Formats: sequence, structure tokens, C-alpha cells
Amino acid sequence: MVIEHKAYARIGLLGNPSDVYNGNTISLSVGNFSASVKLEPSDHLVIRPHLFHDLVQFNSLDHLVNRVGNEGYYGGVRLLMAICKVFRNYCEDNMIDLHGGNFTLSYDTDIPRQTGLSGSSAIVCAALSCLLDFYRARHLIKVEVRPNLVLNAEKELGIVAGLQDRVAQVYGGLVFMDFSKEHMDKLGHGIYEPMDISLLPPLHLIYAENPSDSGKVHSTVRQRWLDGDKFIRSSMNKVADLAVEGKKALLAKDTEKLAALMNCNFDLRRSMFGDDVLGALNIEMVEVARRVGAASKFTGSGGAVVVFCPDGPSQVELLEAACQKLGFIIQPVKVIPSRLNDMDLKTFSCT
Repeated sequence: MVIEHKAYARIGLLGNPSDVYNGNTISLSVGNFSASVKLEPSDHLVIRPHLFHDLVQFNSLDHLVNRVGNEGYYGGVRLLMAICKVFRNYCEDNMIDLHGGNFTLSYDTDIPRQTGLSGSSAIVCAALSCLLDFYRARHLIKVEVRPNLVLNAEKELGIVAGLQDRVAQVYGGLVFMDFSKEHMDKLGHGIYEPMDISLLPPLHLIYAENPSDSGKVHSTVRQRWLDGDKFIRSSMNKVADLAVEGKKALLAKDTEKLAALMNCNFDLRRSMFGDDVLGALNIEMVEVARRVGAASKFTGSGGAVVVFCPDGPSQVELLEAACQKLGFIIQPVKVIPSRLNDMDLKTFSCT
């Protein structure tokens, strides 16, 4: 039996990057882009390279250099190998018996690289879903734990990230997340609260074809936070509070408040990280929206921006024209509803 699963790109609406600082976030899974993984039973365990993303044959040395410059050194094979290792070890540690039998894993993705839309974790998340079904273990591994498995697979590869993205991709839809130290220490994960996607106003996504590397953004701030830097600590607490206020604003349909919170989120990030770290191109994507009166912030740590136009279609038209002049790509956000099935829901903890 062939098993195939998708995981979708993620947008951090409010609170990021406080997920790695015991904060709160609101994120949503979006159908604009996705990664898919296919699992087929086979005689040997095979991780099949992607014809484009794992390219190993080039037309020339220049072709290789240009390719590495645009796409980096790594494709998805390492991600699939890492989640297989983490999944197997977790099952062994938790006395979950895995039946014999091998398989071939292959993947595809159209999530733009380095856009802060969680392309790597989408591949890992889709692969985890395939493994859960192949080994009939979906009912044995709690939904709340699955984002940790995805993150642990990425940590195997030195990828710096938090749980927010993986929660949004495992759950789907719109999710409020509380990563307080108390919850993380006691449970090993946060408290995740799915919200009705109809609470969201129309949103737009802006991204550039050649964005900055989102993997480098957290570095200095993380160390300063660990060192007890008062400015970083207080600023990150304010960022976390934005998600709490955002939840209230969404429930109250207070779009004016939501717009202000989105702008504040970016301003606080900018004050902590600084323009040199955020990058001129990333900042310009935020500013192009603000110049037409829209609210805007990073979807993740750079490379793409989520925008809310409170004045409606006429404001969207102005934004589209401005983006076209600057060569930015803009499209409406397509929110994906919750992806959890009845079996998944039965695994929820009573917390």
C-alpha cells in the first residue's frame, strides 16, 4: 500500500520568535505551498533523492557553483534520514513495537527556499505522518509530542529553530501556542489551542525570489537572552504578550488591534536584531506594505512577509502595484483547516 502525506507552509502571525524563549505565538498553516512525502513498501529501505532538490549531476563547474549559491548544499534526503532515526529511537525508548518490513521514501516540495515558510520542517512533518501510518503507530504517539519529533530530526542536522513551525504543520489551521517554562519543564511541550480559521481576516503573503538565509537570524539574540540581557529579556516578553493580545483581538474581530499588534511584532524584532541582521531586502518587504497603510511582519525569521490590508481591496491593489515595481511576489494567503483526524484527536492529553 502506498502512503502519501502533505505538510504545508507556515506563517507566524504573532509572537514569533518567542517560541524559543518560553513565550507565546499564533501561527497558521497555509495552502499556498506544500511538501509531500510518499512511502512505498520495498525490499530494502531506500531514501530516494529528488531529481531537482538533490541534484548531483551538473552541466559544468559554473552550473554547480551557481546551483550551490542559489539552493545551498543540501536537499531533502538528510531530512528523511533524520526523521527515520528520531522516529525509531523514540519508539524504542517508549516501548512501541515496530513491525518488520522496509520501504522507499521519496518527496517533493514547492515551498520556496529561505523564505521563513518552514520548508524543511514540512518535509519532515509529512514523512513522520507516513511513518505513523506505515507502522500503525498514529494512536500511540500523542499529537502534542509529534512537533518535538520533527524538531529533534532537524536538530540532528544542526538546524536552529523552535517548536512553533512544527506545531502549526502537525495541527494545521490556526493555533495559539503557550511555551511557558512551566509547561515545557512539566510536559516537554507547550499547550496548543486550535482556533477557528474564520476568525482570520484576509491576509497576503509577500516574498522575494532571492531572499536571505533565515537560519542565521536567531544567533546573537539567543546568546544575549541566555546571558540575561535586560533589554532582550523585556523585549522578548513583550513579543510573547502580543500573541495573547492577538488571540483576544481575533476572538473580538478587532482588526484594528490586530494590525497594530502585527506592526509592533516587527518593530520589536527589529529593535532586538538590528537592520544588519534582518537584511535590507527583508526590511523593504515590510516597508512596502506599510507605505500603503497595511500592517506587516515577517512570517518567520526573514525571506517572506505576512500582510493585512485593513482598508480592503483598494489597499490590496495599491500593494500589488507597489510589489510589482519592486519585483516582489504577492499572493492571497490560503489558510488550511485542521489536519487532525479522529484517531489523532483521541491522543490529546487532558491538560
